[in-house]
Amino acid sequence: MEQIAIGVIGGSGLYHMPELSDIRRHSVDTPFGRPSGDVVVGTLRGQRVAFLPRHGEGHVFAPSSIPYRANIFALKSLGVRFILAVNACGSLREDFAPGHIVIPHQIIEYTLSRRERSFFEQGIVAHVSVADPFDAYSSQVLAAAVQAGGGTVHSGGTFLIEDGARFATRAESHLFRQWGGDIIGMTTTPEVFLAREAEIAYATMAHITDYDSWHASEAPVTAEKVMATFQRNIALAQQALATAVATLDTTQTVPAHTDLSGAIMTARDHIPAHLLHSYRPLVGRALGL
Repeated sequence: MEQIAIGVIGGSGLYHMPELSDIRRHSVDTPFGRPSGDVVVGTLRGQRVAFLPRHGEGHVFAPSSIPYRANIFALKSLGVRFILAVNACGSLREDFAPGHIVIPHQIIEYTLSRRERSFFEQGIVAHVSVADPFDAYSSQVLAAAVQAGGGTVHSGGTFLIEDGARFATRAESHLFRQWGGDIIGMTTTPEVFLAREAEIAYATMAHITDYDSWHASEAPVTAEKVMATFQRNIALAQQALATAVATLDTTQTVPAHTDLSGAIMTARDHIPAHLLHSYRPLVGRALGL
């Protein structure tokens, strides 16, 4: 199977862009089941890029039921070193207005359901540092790409991830503002943490669609409002992704690419042979496989 350095996770509409050529679909199986959909690989600005629809084609997976581990493992098995994600989000700040784009640098996770939070739960134990969950290099590349496309971009911000599938109550929205959240969404965790466990650098382009529920003079967020605003931004998202893909130096090594060094706690002779085999894309570099 061909090796791809850049992966994009977002809506299926992202890869319907005129510049994308030599398109192939890969049906990938993983130790964690099937990903959300086929991985669509195409050539964009001279780079081979793997696109994965986070919610599946036709938006069939709710935020808490997305097969996050399978999605990240599938991209890792294709050789992905950098993930450029795209999200819709709400704003928890007056100056972060609908239509703006945020490249967050921090996360607060407030998910209550049982999401697939780690690859290393049994047989192999690893503790990866996520003090700075987003990759600084690819975040800078994304911010510059949005700016080059004429978008209003905020470099940095704290992304509050709620459970979904419902939106926040007004009380919750005010609480999240008190916690220091700048934007709010449902899907970036555990996606970003799993990417770090897989030694993939991860950055996201968060498109503000609404003011969530806290704003006194704005109507509360609705699914209709989210989709309408995001669709108006899809051309900018595609343009920014194309620019970022052309700019990204995929040969560069960033801290995320060595996250498992010293993080695997299980002694090598205590790791079952079948796990060493099936987890090879994840742990091969760290364990010298």
